[in-house]
Amino acid sequence: MAKVVRNRIEKSFITTISSVSHEGKGISYQDDKTIFIDNALLNEEVEYKIIKKKKNLAFAKSLNIIKSSTQRIKAKCDVYGVCGGCSMQHFDEGAQLAYKQRAFEEALRHVGNVMPESISSPISGPLWHYRHKARLRVKFVLKKNKVLIGFNEKLSHFLTNMTACPVLPKKISDLIEPLQDLFFKLSIRDQIPQIEYASNQSRHILVIRILASLTQDDENILKSFQEINGIEFWTQTKGYDTVKPLFDKTINQITYENKEFNLKFLFHPTGFTQINPFINQILIRKVMALLSPSKGDVIFDLFSGVGNFTLPIATSGATVYAIEGDQMLVDSGNSNAIENNLSENVTFKTVDLFNIEKEELLSLGQATKWLIDPPRVGALNLINLIDDEIKPKLIIYISCNPATLSRDADILVNEKKYIFKEGGIVNMFPHTSHIESIAVFEVNE
Repeated sequence: MAKVVRNRIEKSFITTISSVSHEGKGISYQDDKTIFIDNALLNEEVEYKIIKKKKNLAFAKSLNIIKSSTQRIKAKCDVYGVCGGCSMQHFDEGAQLAYKQRAFEEALRHVGNVMPESISSPISGPLWHYRHKARLRVKFVLKKNKVLIGFNEKLSHFLTNMTACPVLPKKISDLIEPLQDLFFKLSIRDQIPQIEYASNQSRHILVIRILASLTQDDENILKSFQEINGIEFWTQTKGYDTVKPLFDKTINQITYENKEFNLKFLFHPTGFTQINPFINQILIRKVMALLSPSKGDVIFDLFSGVGNFTLPIATSGATVYAIEGDQMLVDSGNSNAIENNLSENVTFKTVDLFNIEKEELLSLGQATKWLIDPPRVGALNLINLIDDEIKPKLIIYISCNPATLSRDADILVNEKKYIFKEGGIVNMFPHTSHIESIAVFEVNE
């Protein structure tokens, strides 16, 4: 079928969705191509148009849902389907968890040829207003005579024309449109490419990337907005070392609290911190239960960051070596250990874990328990180093990529002879296809 759109003929097609990808896209087939269709669920009949082609596959967006699934719900966001920030708002919560669980298990089975002895219940939490760290694009659009703030459109470099974002804290979501109006009034409205948002749930910091100097009138406008709305403007002129509060009286030391373990963490608004504090708290509790740390234990926290897991573990009296490749994070971790009176049993060290060799790993000491929390590329180098000299009895592996977890689990189980005791998903980022998970490996004795 064909229809006229903007005075040109644009082809559209009708199909029934035969399966759903791990990214939450409907799958269909056309002329020997696999078609991934956005905003489409299993068994739905949809009208779609192709927007991007590759050799054996294509990406499409749905134009009309002719026959809808019982799992479909109305998206909460007005620009859902246009904005590239979320991909699963049309799934109900149960369906989101089911698809992520399936993707997790299929990766383990097909990539790693492994399965845990038990599948743990999904860890889930608030679905909305959970995201306490985000990078928002800013652009003055001359044709619209307007400043846009938000995320890119799907499969596009265009910026979504949005006025709210329900995954951001409500305070910040409600300020998107006022911020657009505010930036339009600035003399450098065409010299602001992004805002980096960070929060500890009480202080809301907006780091404005500026490519030209603010005038005094600009600063007065920003100061008035800051005072009225209870947020903090910081600026970044070049690299991260230039990030600072815009106004002198702003406290430049930021902390977030873990009230359950009576801990405070220093962090930087452009550095790594927990995006979803609600799930993070549950995850820490889960890790503590699995590790069961106690005085006399020696534990490695590998890819430790600022000590998100390190310090709760250390409250048990265990000796913890926190290993991280980023010197800034290590410095923050050491400061956090001192601030929380835990420096006697916590040691932060800067080590490149992607290239560490056996001798250097042995020099760190002998730990019976490991916590591994790597980036998306996984921890292949570390896993390959494990032998009879370096063999922790227990490994807790937190992953943000099922494929690299599965690859590493394959080595742990089929080469290093660990038992894969437990595994399950963590819904750290609702309404997206991102899959966080936690896996438990024990020595086979």
